[in-house]
Amino acid sequence: MAGFDLVSLVRFSLIEGGLLLAPALLAGLSVALVVGVLQSATGIHEPLIGMVPRLVVIVAVMFITGGWMIERFVSLFQASVLSP
Repeated sequence: MAGFDLVSLVRFSLIEGGLLLAPALLAGLSVALVVGVLQSATGIHEPLIGMVPRLVVIVAVMFITGGWMIERFVSLFQASVLSP
């Protein structure tokens, strides 16, 4: 594998990794923001109240986008293994 091929493979891997993580991270960030605003508005500062909705939403997003994530990961693996 030439140096240029390695650089392009690493770049492709980083982009794909970002795309794979984006749905779960954005959902977790959105829920954390909403729960944080609600907690500060009500004055309830219990860490468990912030963690449970975030965990539930992230797991739901992983179930919903799991097939797409696996397809993208398989294409990344095939590109890295089958590259000349």
